[in-house]
Amino acid sequence: MHTFTIRDLRDRTADIVREAEAGHLSVVTKHGQPVFVAVPFDEALLREGVLVALALHLYREEQLSLSRAAKLAQLGLHEFMERLAKAGIAIARPEPDELEQELRAINA
Repeated sequence: MHTFTIRDLRDRTADIVREAEAGHLSVVTKHGQPVFVAVPFDEALLREGVLVALALHLYREEQLSLSRAAKLAQLGLHEFMERLAKAGIAIARPEPDELEQELRAINA
């Protein structure tokens, strides 16, 4: 997720549009405080609605935890996890060395 200022909105509109076209969220700030979020207009937005689409994007970009994303989407945890699965977004996010540690523990 990228952050742009109000001045950037005027001077760098093309960059904000490119970010949205690439499927990225952008936050626009004024005096360091968020004013609004630019959400890509995509299939998820049309299919799921603004809150769910925003929650899916923020979870995918690791900006929100699973429980906070579910809360933003106004869904129960199980239902939000089902939406993640349908969107092809991984629910489990192991650290790179976590799998190796688990395999070593199993083989020990």
